[in-house]
Amino acid sequence: MKRLAWLAATVAALVTATTGWAPASAGIEQAAHSSDPAAVNAVVVKSGLANPAGFTFLPDGRILYGERNTGRVVILEPKSGEEKVVDTIPDIRSSGEQGLLGLAVDPKYPKKPFIYAYATRQVDSLQNQILKITMDGDQGVKRKVIWRLDTTAGTYHDGGHIDFGPDNKLYAVVGEGHSSSRAQDLTTDAGKVLRMNRDGSAPDDNPIDGSRIFTYGLRNSFGFAFDPMSGTLWETENGPECVDEINVEKSGENHAWGSHETCQGTPPQNVNQDGPEPRIMPLTWFTPTIAPTGLAFCNGCGIKSAKKALFFGAANTGEIRKINLTADRQGIVAVSVVYDSAAPVFSMQRAPNGKVYFSTPDAIYKLVEE
Repeated sequence: MKRLAWLAATVAALVTATTGWAPASAGIEQAAHSSDPAAVNAVVVKSGLANPAGFTFLPDGRILYGERNTGRVVILEPKSGEEKVVDTIPDIRSSGEQGLLGLAVDPKYPKKPFIYAYATRQVDSLQNQILKITMDGDQGVKRKVIWRLDTTAGTYHDGGHIDFGPDNKLYAVVGEGHSSSRAQDLTTDAGKVLRMNRDGSAPDDNPIDGSRIFTYGLRNSFGFAFDPMSGTLWETENGPECVDEINVEKSGENHAWGSHETCQGTPPQNVNQDGPEPRIMPLTWFTPTIAPTGLAFCNGCGIKSAKKALFFGAANTGEIRKINLTADRQGIVAVSVVYDSAAPVFSMQRAPNGKVYFSTPDAIYKLVEE
């Protein structure tokens, strides 16, 4: 039985999950995760919102969020709660996991007054697109599509998170469109992490010449984040009904999702059986599934118990978990549940001042010390 899509998920009962971790080349071991719901609290920044599936920050600390169903792009002043709609992307389709899914801000904003949006649109065909939006003051906005991919499944596995890396390249995670074989197909961007220039072109130093593909062999993801201390890219992966994952994504890697996946046998190897051996296994996985979503690092977040740790949210359970990293920040020491939002967690982001925020179907919150 397929579990509910994260964007359509209703508040679920808290479940007990199993997590395991190991280096990619090592034997996979399992360890029970811990729970400490009182370790972290959250304060509401703005409620009464309409599906803020993707959000990010302007350099001055204002929040830029998108309404998944309407295509509206809104600037929110977190202190006053004042809002301003700065664009409405037309032709949005929002069935299942579709819609306005991700937003990113140019690293040189406002000198370069560009924001980027990942959205599902009906334009000639049903497409996932990345649009470069010029914020032109009194002249309004100008939009240009810099990347597009026809969807194949109609409503599932669209991916959608976008962000700039420490190399000033734009990264995007794209679902495999509910077609597992596409994750291993290097002629399509489906089931991949993409890396591109500001104009959507492929950088010269990508692992595949002339391609935007950075990593492949992915099923579907709703979040990734760059470690501000190491630059490493961490990604959440929604698996089938038996396994969800946390991965580190490194240039050229194949994460082994493909047509030979099955929920029979031992996780996580059973769902990651494609590509050359030794196959890259996740650092952490969850059975039963929790639908992991956004991630954010606590680097100056003001929560002593989470200093230098990684937070990530889940849609199925409404939980926020903390990952304590190894000394080299490439592996996992422990995973613990630190907060229950009582609602599906969509995105998580680190603000310019280091504070960590997350969104639910109707609000944006800030994590604080308990």
